[in-house]
Amino acid sequence: MPAAPGGGDLVVRRRIRAPRQEVFDAWTDPESLRLWMCPGDIQSVEATIDLRVGGALRIVMRSATQIFEHRGEFTVIDPPALLAFTWIAAATDWKPTLVTVEFVETGAAETELILTHSRFPRIEVRDQYRSGWSTIVSLLDQHLTGVG
Repeated sequence: MPAAPGGGDLVVRRRIRAPRQEVFDAWTDPESLRLWMCPGDIQSVEATIDLRVGGALRIVMRSATQIFEHRGEFTVIDPPALLAFTWIAAATDWKPTLVTVEFVETGAAETELILTHSRFPRIEVRDQYRSGWSTIVSLLDQHLTGVG
């Protein structure tokens, strides 16, 4: 049987010792994003967000030798429980993929973050993003809790 087209879903889960509103806010504030959305050898991040359904987002990550531009559009905004947005980049062949971030309250000051990235054009693209999103979620956790 031939493999299904596309690359399947990538899911990253992490418990963060911070209230879910605080975790949600970190995802929707461009100044916050600049501080922790830095996987690998990324040295700086520029983020622009129009936080409304249909609003645009643009994230430009810069390493010493490369620039990675990501853009998309918010499809769901349900504070503080859920964000969903398209994610378009060179790595996705400039085709829209979908990122969904769920914020599940697991205690008074603890949140389980569940990031699902889907609609990859190929499995290799999903595998490229696995390390990046895992690092980004870890850096968010460090940013919010001060624990490295």
